[in-house]
Amino acid sequence: MTLPEIVTAQEENRERVIQAIILGFSADPLTRWFWPEAATYLQSGPGFDAFSGRAIDSGSAYTTGNYEGVAMWLPPGVEPDEERFIAHIQETIAEDTREDVFSVLEAMEEYHPEEPCWYLPIIAVDPAYQGQGLGSQLMKHALHRIDEDGLPAYLESSNPRNMSLYERHGFEVMGQIQIGTSPPIHPMIRSAR
Repeated sequence: MTLPEIVTAQEENRERVIQAIILGFSADPLTRWFWPEAATYLQSGPGFDAFSGRAIDSGSAYTTGNYEGVAMWLPPGVEPDEERFIAHIQETIAEDTREDVFSVLEAMEEYHPEEPCWYLPIIAVDPAYQGQGLGSQLMKHALHRIDEDGLPAYLESSNPRNMSLYERHGFEVMGQIQIGTSPPIHPMIRSAR
């Protein structure tokens, strides 16, 4: 099997990128804890865009040729659109879960390295294409650039099934976040190479 080429996502394809993320995260424990109802989840695109869309603006969002998979990397100094993300959470997440959601997000921020690093808020592969090495190919593509910069990389694993992928690429678990009824989240760091 020939793996598809990895390309940099362009602004005119933002909607396709977000759609790929929605498909890829449809069974993600944390995301579905945020939005357990299918109808609400399927309208979660603005949240994903606020959380990771600045990767497109920064030229560090990577996708397979037909959007089977995407990786949204934020370079040092680039942050998620926090104001827009919080507004989306307040509008779409059930009130009885919202306080725990904000506590989880605060805990995630506490693990985020203070030193300059690359941050991977989202990597997603359409379930119809999972198990074909696309996530690994997306990871290798970005890590090559990150290693050229000589910087560390950071992510939070919201799905235990993905941790072996991250570990194969040099990420190490920093701890575990679990608040209220949230599923466990594992912050992970990869030292500079």
